[in-house]
Amino acid sequence: MTPEDVRNLYDFNHWANQRVLETASQLTEEEFVKPRGSSFSGVRDTLMHIAGAEWIWLERFQGRSPAALPDVAAAKNLTEVRAFWAPNAQRLLDYVGSLSQSDLEGIFEYKTLNFGVYRNPLWQSLQHVVNHGTYHRGQIATLVRQAGGKPLLTDLMHYYRERATGAAVR
Repeated sequence: MTPEDVRNLYDFNHWANQRVLETASQLTEEEFVKPRGSSFSGVRDTLMHIAGAEWIWLERFQGRSPAALPDVAAAKNLTEVRAFWAPNAQRLLDYVGSLSQSDLEGIFEYKTLNFGVYRNPLWQSLQHVVNHGTYHRGQIATLVRQAGGKPLLTDLMHYYRERATGAAVR
């Protein structure tokens, strides 16, 4: 991966996260927090998991090893989820924007919450973060449908098409 590839991937990730937050805005506060039996209970908890995972990976990229993810219940509503996510999302974009080819190819060592210390090229961890978010955004689409909403498209190809035409893809 090149620095440009990584920046494009993270621009997509940010775009998709904004769309999933917009999708969540269709829900009532009750539906937003309602447990639905998914990996992280409901929409709020899944959104906070994505945001928390991005936060913990950014901490790792900057040489820190947090002992836990943020408490998902700390955000009571969508406004609070956005307030937690926004500054971290920008910090992540800024970090990715600063990377060189040698940074991407360098070996990145980090401590996980449950599985010890790992080492791999930095680009692999960066790619993982976006893939992880994609997986959970798909879960949110299902949860929103279960609540009677209509998810916005967050596929990578829709991002490319929107960027090419300048028209939002719904």
